[in-house]
Amino acid sequence: MLVFVDYEHADGFEREHGPKVLAGRTSITYRLEDLAGTHCHLVRYDRVDQALLDKIGATAIFISGNSFAPDDYDPHALEPIHAIIRETELPLFGFCGGFQLIAQALGADIVALPASDGPSLVTTKDGRLFEFGYHPVELAVENSGHPLLAGLGNQPIFRHAHGLHVPELPDGFANLASTAATPIQMAVHDERPMVGTQFHPEYWTEEHPDGRTVIANFLAWSGWSPT
Repeated sequence: MLVFVDYEHADGFEREHGPKVLAGRTSITYRLEDLAGTHCHLVRYDRVDQALLDKIGATAIFISGNSFAPDDYDPHALEPIHAIIRETELPLFGFCGGFQLIAQALGADIVALPASDGPSLVTTKDGRLFEFGYHPVELAVENSGHPLLAGLGNQPIFRHAHGLHVPELPDGFANLASTAATPIQMAVHDERPMVGTQFHPEYWTEEHPDGRTVIANFLAWSGWSPT
């Protein structure tokens, strides 16, 4: 069984966009089920621990994005998922904020996007810079043959929706993709079946299907099995 960890802060569902985010979590759960051909269990970040993974027979873990800064979370509530990230041997994939959660658990920093210009960037009403919309990423030439990138063109297109990023790779990771605004868009561990993307592959569309390809590649590359 797949596990999809919802990393949204509880207060996020009280915001104007909360119902849309919640509906998105359900949609992504079904997408993962359909893509993998097996069940997917949706669980909130503060209700997942190793005991739950063992109980339901988890075979891979996906972590959602979020709309809150890391400092807004209770560190004690994050410790069980941090422990899973540090210790699990299961395939693990973090989407956007989920990648930031992986980086945080492994000791990396998370910072605001630096001031820059570009077609993928927007400025919010309160002056924050966001990379937003469906835009291409540049694949790292030195890692262009990685199995995670199979079937993608030179500039695959993914959905972006982030104002924070991971400025330096956690130890043991290699970078597979970047944009001008976000130097680390896709990171893969050198030894463990662990991947993080700053973009959102889970929001693929018929017009922009590359996210589906990346998730399918991850399941194949990680050696994932439904049992």
